[in-house]
Amino acid sequence: MINEFRRARRRKAADTILVTDAMTERVVGRIGNLSESGMLLIANETLVDDALYQLQFALPGDKAQPETVEVGAHLLWMDRASAPGQAWIGLRFIAVAPECLVNLQKWIEAPGGHYE
Repeated sequence: MINEFRRARRRKAADTILVTDAMTERVVGRIGNLSESGMLLIANETLVDDALYQLQFALPGDKAQPETVEVGAHLLWMDRASAPGQAWIGLRFIAVAPECLVNLQKWIEAPGGHYE
């Protein structure tokens, strides 16, 4: 049996949260799960292994408008998904502005979340 240990709690994204490459302004996929330190991206665009990305996404919040989060991320691994043209991608956050980190923490800890 393998016991997996992650330092940060990962919340599954129940709704579709689209992720945009901030440099190209293209939607690259959607969030599978999210933590303070990284995310599982279900990508519909080809990304480069071991590359750095500037990504944006909007988290639903307690305000009328979603909270936009921008992160610098390092692509750690990728694996083909069963759906054609999709891949599972693991990203580690390397730069998160303090106000974005607060929004991430609020969303992760909000009631009603499911965790991995």
